[in-house]
Amino acid sequence: MVDIVYLLPDEAMPDHGDDMRWLMIEESDDRLFLGTGGSFRANGDWVGYASLAENDGSLEAAVAAAQNWAAKYDVPTIWVQSKPPGS
Repeated sequence: MVDIVYLLPDEAMPDHGDDMRWLMIEESDDRLFLGTGGSFRANGDWVGYASLAENDGSLEAAVAAAQNWAAKYDVPTIWVQSKPPGS
């Protein structure tokens, strides 16, 4: 099970260094929800995550796609940074 942590508007995702698994969803100025992340394959090779345009249109779609990737690559937490209403 992947934890989803919603950050405050000016709160940053913790920096766990280059050897940690991570996934972040950030709301853009044009109200898209863009995901990025990094993890490791079973053989130790690094693998990156970049959300697909079809998943960026809503927070729900972005989180669902991120959860699938996080489960596949053993990422424990998805960090979500959305913009405050009206910003």
